[in-house]
Amino acid sequence: QVHLVESGGGLVQAGGSLRLSCVASGSIFRVNAMAWYRQAPGKQREWVAVITSGERTNYADSVKGRFTISRDNAKNTVYLQMNSLEPEDTAVYTCNAVITHSSLYTQNYWGQGTQVTVFS
Repeated sequence: QVHLVESGGGLVQAGGSLRLSCVASGSIFRVNAMAWYRQAPGKQREWVAVITSGERTNYADSVKGRFTISRDNAKNTVYLQMNSLEPEDTAVYTCNAVITHSSLYTQNYWGQGTQVTVFS
């Protein structure tokens, strides 16, 4: 089994910064693409950022220039550095990873989410 666990969420003032982490553990042969999503109250989950195994990155327009996604392959971990936070960034942030097992079977997994609250 594979588990993704996020951490780093919390309460932060508008204009401040927060750094989220997500570590993948379990029967992992290789971690491929990793991404961050978020879901605000009453809204559907939306994609935030993605980083490939080759460390290419892409961002949603709403966070471009403010958020930075990175990864540590040795630790099976993805990070999301969030700067210039706005109240509109308030949401539950969830990580996603595409994982290949030793059987060469590939599947994507979701974490449980970490709450980010930005106040003005």
